[in-house]
Amino acid sequence: MHELSVLLGYLNLPLHLAGFATTPLELVSFILSVATVWLNIRQSHWAWLFAIISSATYGLVFFGSRLYGDMGLQLVFISVSIYGWYQWLHGDDRHERLPVTALDARGRWIAAVAWLAGFVLLAWFLKSYTDTDVPRSDGFLTAGSLVGQLLLSRKKIENWHVWIIVDVLYVGLYLHKHLILTAVLYAVFVGMAVVGLRAWQQAAGIGPGGDDTGDRRLVLE
Repeated sequence: MHELSVLLGYLNLPLHLAGFATTPLELVSFILSVATVWLNIRQSHWAWLFAIISSATYGLVFFGSRLYGDMGLQLVFISVSIYGWYQWLHGDDRHERLPVTALDARGRWIAAVAWLAGFVLLAWFLKSYTDTDVPRSDGFLTAGSLVGQLLLSRKKIENWHVWIIVDVLYVGLYLHKHLILTAVLYAVFVGMAVVGLRAWQQAAGIGPGGDDTGDRRLVLE
């Protein structure tokens, strides 16, 4: 336990990079997270391994910033990543590689209601049982991230819509928390989510406006 505390102490030493302060732990988490999203765009199942590692490191970062919703979210992400890894490899009706698909209207409503219900529950819990100073923001974005991660695990195109919304709002939250490098990361995520949305729409044969182009054969390797 003492050795772990010493290691975490070194990983959280101040580090100045390109004019702003960060820590080695935040920097490593940054690199792993970018790699995760890039692999998601490419539909590589190895994205889930990077997701597990980056979630563990970011859990430590968020604990130090009293973002307990986000910290707990990383634990959920690790569990969902194991589920998602299996789904991507064996999750279709024939237990083969899962294809990219879109939600129907009912699925979109379920996702929206789940986000709202998660927000209400998490905001109440964070306000009542933690010392966070941003219970509503933390709760709303944590709930949205859970919805996005679950949609990602089933290769639903709408996961990118959720991530675009969440990532834009996270930039503001992390700037407020002085996690500058993480704010930069989420700004990068916004652009990557737009790229991911277009790539997955092409993979599913769906045009930018949601119309079916008729070509559903393309799968990114």
